Amino acid sequence: MLAPITHILPFTVIRRERILPGRGKVLVRAGQRVSSLDVIAEANLRPEYFLLNVARGLGLSPERADQLIQCQAGDHLAEGDMIAGPVGLARRVVRTPSDGQVVLVGSGQVLIEVGSKPFQLQAGVPGEVVELIPDMGATIETSGALVQGVWGNGQIDFGVLVVLAKSTDQLLTPDQLDVSFRSSIILAARCEDQEVLKNAEELPLRGLILGSMSASLAPIAARMQMPVILLEGFGNIPMNTAAFKLLTTNERREVALTAESWDPSIGTRPEIIIPMPGSERLSLPQETGTFSPDQQVRVLRAPYAGKVGVILGLRGSVVFPSGLRTRAADVRLESGHTVVIPLANLDLLA
Repeated sequence: MLAPITHILPFTVIRRERILPGRGKVLVRAGQRVSSLDVIAEANLRPEYFLLNVARGLGLSPERADQLIQCQAGDHLAEGDMIAGPVGLARRVVRTPSDGQVVLVGSGQVLIEVGSKPFQLQAGVPGEVVELIPDMGATIETSGALVQGVWGNGQIDFGVLVVLAKSTDQLLTPDQLDVSFRSSIILAARCEDQEVLKNAEELPLRGLILGSMSASLAPIAARMQMPVILLEGFGNIPMNTAAFKLLTTNERREVALTAESWDPSIGTRPEIIIPMPGSERLSLPQETGTFSPDQQVRVLRAPYAGKVGVILGLRGSVVFPSGLRTRAADVRLESGHTVVIPLANLDLLA
């Protein structure tokens, strides 16, 4: 069966498409170097409209008002520009209330589209623009270390990695975060206290990488303006040792966090990228694979969630104590203990 892959790679080529949620304007060019926070495209996703009743404003019939309207569809207006008039002894006029574009004119009325604050798409990945996607975005390529997570709160940032976790399951407490970590990206193992998240924002940090977090904290983390990434998920799950070793050995390096939601249908997931220059040409990592002996895997469900091991062999069908019959693998965990795990509860580490 096809196996999902979680990339935990000390050095690889990373290529990511960054796409607007709607058509807009691409702001970069092919070959341009970008940082993770650079805006590469923007779009006005939620335009507002004003319908101005010119006839009523001037006290005229719609037909007469149409004769006095001084703009037409497609015109760009600045706030205060005259739309119609002057009329009568009072020299009455109608002016546009805001910058915008005329959409429709007729029946004594003018419809104006007002440009709201545009949605800005950040690069997310520090690297080189290798391809433009007209009106939608760009493809960016870089090289370095890559660690993928399972949950993110949608934010993007870049900063220096500081390791607070001394073990894969150490609990992060509020008193561990002090002003010396301001503008850093913190690596910790577990979080169960909302005061930790509050302190992280007040410092502020540039990002927070956790192995796991209490599910009750999810709404708070989702509203935070800094990126929060979980490598294992919600609950009391130790960080897998492969990610822990890779990240802790890169302390004090600059890292980019793209805390996107994991969506297999479009290929996005939360990622940690540690940019590293490299002259050798590597192939792009595979996104899916198949289970086979000698592969390194991570267990996704209790009682061994977060544990890393190696497949010793595959079994065609196994009946588990729950009554479930499914394909499984014999997995030797790092502790040396061999367990039988359903294939659906494993992913490949590559």
